Amino acid sequence: MLRRHDCLIASLLLSLAFAGVAAADDWKPAESKLMTRWAKDVSPKNALPEYPRPQMVRPSWQNLNGLWDYAITARGGEKPQAWEGKILVPYCIESPLSGVGKRVSPDQWLWYRREFSAKKPAEGGRLLLHFGAVDWKAMVHVNGKLVGEHKGGYDPFTLDISPALQDGTNELTVAVWDPTDAGYQPRGKQVLEPRGIWYTPVTGIWQTAWLESVPATYVRSLKIVPDVDASAVSVTVFGSNEADVRITADDGGTIVGKASGRTGYAVSVPIANPKLWSPDSPHLYDLKIELVQNDSVTDTVQSYAGLRKIEVAKDEAGVNRMMLNGKPLFQYGPLDQGWWPDGLYTAATDEALKYDVEITKAFGFNMTRKHVKVEPERWYYWCDKLGLLVWQDMPSGDDPGRKKEERLVWIREWNVEGPDLVRAADSAQQYNVELEQLVTDFGNHPSIVVWVPFNERWGQFETERVVESVRRLDTSRLVNSASGGNYLGVGDVLDVHQYPDPLFPGTDPYQAVVCGEFGGLGLPLEGHTLLDKGNWGYRSYENQEALTAAYLEKIEMLKPMIKNGLAAAIYTQITDVEIEVNGLLTYDREVRKMDPKVIGKANAELYKQ
Repeated sequence: MLRRHDCLIASLLLSLAFAGVAAADDWKPAESKLMTRWAKDVSPKNALPEYPRPQMVRPSWQNLNGLWDYAITARGGEKPQAWEGKILVPYCIESPLSGVGKRVSPDQWLWYRREFSAKKPAEGGRLLLHFGAVDWKAMVHVNGKLVGEHKGGYDPFTLDISPALQDGTNELTVAVWDPTDAGYQPRGKQVLEPRGIWYTPVTGIWQTAWLESVPATYVRSLKIVPDVDASAVSVTVFGSNEADVRITADDGGTIVGKASGRTGYAVSVPIANPKLWSPDSPHLYDLKIELVQNDSVTDTVQSYAGLRKIEVAKDEAGVNRMMLNGKPLFQYGPLDQGWWPDGLYTAATDEALKYDVEITKAFGFNMTRKHVKVEPERWYYWCDKLGLLVWQDMPSGDDPGRKKEERLVWIREWNVEGPDLVRAADSAQQYNVELEQLVTDFGNHPSIVVWVPFNERWGQFETERVVESVRRLDTSRLVNSASGGNYLGVGDVLDVHQYPDPLFPGTDPYQAVVCGEFGGLGLPLEGHTLLDKGNWGYRSYENQEALTAAYLEKIEMLKPMIKNGLAAAIYTQITDVEIEVNGLLTYDREVRKMDPKVIGKANAELYKQ
């Protein structure tokens, strides 16, 4: 027979369980005019259940996505004594899928709270708390103890919460401050007052939160660099302690390479009869990484690598081209801003995330430019697996309070050197930190082939130093210093923007010349826009037939440009975003404004030029 206090505890736990079920049953999305088809598959029981870190996988983990308590307080306040309701993590509070749909001002903090069960790790083990992304400053407490703070809205971060743990139930709280465009931090296109090409703010947790148990000596991170010339993959394993490293490369169940070394040092893993990665053949090798101490394996993680080489080199005519695996490849893709009507920055499901990659390929594109946003790792995983080249922008930012005369003049004459901005010290420092995290955290993905530190002149500063800092971090990719921005003659790419027609200003003796944005052909479709009126495109059309004809005209314009030296082009854009209706797809992804077969056939002609 249970003792009285055991009965009380059992009764309490049962009540909490029923309360959790009731809260889950009561959850529903906040009201919204537009949702994607995947929103119906979202519930508190299955909010993004997939393993969030596909390039460093361990079998033991606990997903913290689901319903959390939330409250909004004045900035700098204490932990709330009462909570306003439930929020579905990892969807930001402004989004319909959060179940809340509220705005948070720069003068406020957004608080999250939930409980989780755990035991204090034994024998030197650790319990790690991971966040895929929290926008922007996160202050994390476990059982009332501060376990860490993080600034940065796009990079994953990890906290060792072992010292704060207690056996049984633990309380986790996260306070978030996000000034959006009232601050200097990188924020992409988020603004407090959305308009035109500027969109709704994203505040708080917007990627998966999760727990992971690790031993005392474990793999902290990996650096994977393909070496096509040596038929090998270079792997550097960073561990919590020094240890021996064993790496095995596997191709569909067949071991094709082995190597060993030490943590902190690059280990070259030879690949027998290597198959190169490309958009047409996105071959990936599985990697098994083991840490060994005293002849015993302390930690094992699974990863993968793609063997590919990207460079700028001259073709037979002496023109600089982008070369993939030693061969010229015209890169063509859409601008992809990564926004969703139901989740804003966060796709409703992993299937939705995958769909955007699949439909981009279906339209005949071999590349996409991820525009002033960074995606969850699983998006890059799908690009790696399905074969889509990625140009990755650094999210833009800087002080919004600059006087007009202090703003950077945009020099639109290509090949004419323009000015750099002078940023305040805190703005420059935060940009540098987040740029380094971007390159470090996502540099293992073979699909990423170009880093883009600046878009146009937005916050463009110390361009030469920024380019060199990216190159120091990553020698395996190209650097496009400022897509459509002020020209300073640095980096691998000279990038011009023009709407609606594409532009080719001529070849350059040192850089590949690309048209980083063109198009913007607009068509609002009734029932698939956030607003009934006031939608816009750079050039508007009356129907889908006229839109398709206009697009095909732009393709014909590109053909002679490619023959004369244009190395890549980017069409604006893959989907509508909020009131911007320039997409090949509507914002809800329900309507393809142009036939993928027709567009795919036309796009295929570009690769033959």
